[in-house]
Amino acid sequence: MALRDILKMGDPRLLRVAQPVTAFDSDALHLLVTDMLDTMRAADGAGLAAPQIGVDFQVVIFGTNSVNPRYPQASPVPRTVLINPVITPLSSDETEDWEGCLSVPGLRGKVPRFEHIRYTGFDQYGDPIDRTVDGFHARVVQHECDHLIGKLYPMRVRDFTQFGFTSVLFPELQ
Repeated sequence: MALRDILKMGDPRLLRVAQPVTAFDSDALHLLVTDMLDTMRAADGAGLAAPQIGVDFQVVIFGTNSVNPRYPQASPVPRTVLINPVITPLSSDETEDWEGCLSVPGLRGKVPRFEHIRYTGFDQYGDPIDRTVDGFHARVVQHECDHLIGKLYPMRVRDFTQFGFTSVLFPELQ
């Protein structure tokens, strides 16, 4: 329906904790999801959280049905609308890999994430979602859900020698 402006790091709205959704299958929620999907696609994103467009609800979308130009080596992730998510690590195993963010344009950093997780929540109709995932799928979910608690990926970077401009680190993505 409409492309929304994506907030950039430094905007205090990105640091707020989002509120749970209590009304499912509403016109307002469907419009929000449509706008988020349109905005994510236009930006070649792998995911987007409602707080990134200034909406303080626990709504994230993610998915890459084909090769994403920002993550060309990544495995496809099913297009998902996830509301009021809960993430449960299934082991303490972590992997570090490169992440970027539509709210932190032009930068990438190596971020530790749990390798295997279970996530639960609801779709926009109120139907339950319960999945066990690993790899890039698990990384994307954790990244997007961090936005719901006011965290951006640079806050999780442990080694700032592994953080920099995408154009320098990955010139082939330009």
